[in-house]
Amino acid sequence: MNKKIAATVFMLLTVWGSAPSLGAEDPPMWAWGVTTPAPPRIYPAPPPASFVRPPAPNLDTTTRHSLPGSKFQFTEAEIASRHAPADWFPGDHPVMPEIVAKGRESAKPSIWACGFCHLPNGKGRPENANLTGLSFEYFVQQMYDFKNGRRKSSDTRKANTQLMVEFAEAMTHEEIVSAAGYFASIPATPWVKVIESDTAPKTVARGGIYLTLVGEQAGTEPLGNRIVETPISAEDFEVKRNPRSGFIAYVPRGSIERGENLVRTGGGKVTPCTECHGRDLRGLGQVPPLAGRSPSYLVRQMYDMKHNNRDGFLSMQMSTMLVNLTNDDFMFAAAYLASLKP
Repeated sequence: MNKKIAATVFMLLTVWGSAPSLGAEDPPMWAWGVTTPAPPRIYPAPPPASFVRPPAPNLDTTTRHSLPGSKFQFTEAEIASRHAPADWFPGDHPVMPEIVAKGRESAKPSIWACGFCHLPNGKGRPENANLTGLSFEYFVQQMYDFKNGRRKSSDTRKANTQLMVEFAEAMTHEEIVSAAGYFASIPATPWVKVIESDTAPKTVARGGIYLTLVGEQAGTEPLGNRIVETPISAEDFEVKRNPRSGFIAYVPRGSIERGENLVRTGGGKVTPCTECHGRDLRGLGQVPPLAGRSPSYLVRQMYDMKHNNRDGFLSMQMSTMLVNLTNDDFMFAAAYLASLKP
């Protein structure tokens, strides 16, 4: 192969996302809720070679838990049921369709209840997505992007991305439409509080999220150049899955101001986000809302799109816009966006 042909092949591979650009940054570990670097970068990321669903944990079936304001009591096994997760506050949301409340256990492979990971009210958790405030059309498109292999994680250890691929592949169009209609009917409300700080609580990475340590292990540590997004209450998050208990995101001082400049003016690097996502950054049609979203989630999506691991509808346009942005830029933008009212 002569030098001219070799150069052309390299250029095409780079454009198509099959080769990393020179000087590409590794995924920021904090956005994936892990403490060790991702495996060597491959663009686009392949699905795990031998993905095995995590087994259902062996949970207590006798002790019943309660939450303030709820008339119900549930055991840990009922709370974390993958096919009928506890619904502490059914009055907080519309009546769930079957696919949201129970999934479809008879599917091969089985489909977990949407409400298990994303909660019955759709607010989700930092390791997945907040589904409230999304348009019907956007939700449907994303499910088909998963179904068609257009959404992958840049860190192939992220199991719930592969789970979403399997669920989407097994879901019928009617089930996708049913879930889309349900979540699109729930307005977005505040779910994460952003705090600028030099320090953050000491945490432990578990299941793709940082949980604040308690007891003798509790304390603070330097925040450094990262965002630490953690549940307000680790017990409410991990044991009771309280759908009314949100999250706190500790961001470096000055992040919000720097992010605002980048988001609203482009900072000389990118088209302002307001051009497509609306002046209030609450989305326009199939362009999703950004205001008030989990900063960890936002950074993962920007990184995945920049590196063509999320390359579905409109994502390829985002890839060209994000090419000049660094991981720090993603962090600043996400800090500002998360601080806004959804």
